[in-house]
Amino acid sequence: MARIAGIDIPKNKRGVIALTYIFGIGKSRAKEILAIAKVNEDTKVQDWTDDEIHNIREQVGTYNIEGELRSEIQLSIKRLMDIGCYRGIRHRSGLPLRGQRTKNNSRTRKGKRKTVANKKKATK
Repeated sequence: MARIAGIDIPKNKRGVIALTYIFGIGKSRAKEILAIAKVNEDTKVQDWTDDEIHNIREQVGTYNIEGELRSEIQLSIKRLMDIGCYRGIRHRSGLPLRGQRTKNNSRTRKGKRKTVANKKKATK
């Protein structure tokens, strides 16, 4: 099992797919990294040589990934909340921020339903 950027890469997967296990690397960036490192993207991780792994590690190191990227994203969200812009307010209140409707859907952002009971009518 190869270890790149502190993440254990599965050895039985193709190179392109295995690199996507790293937070911040998708398919297109994985293809780009393997092309620069001169590694065939269809080669399985278990067939990589030590030299190829070293080249891939160098290329991955040039990008913001994992903890550094997560903290950068959190700082961006915090900045939006601090300046009080629309997106920041929506983040703060846990609502969708890209124009989606909230009447029927948006359960992912709003969380589990909170049932509001009706008031019972007073009998005379």
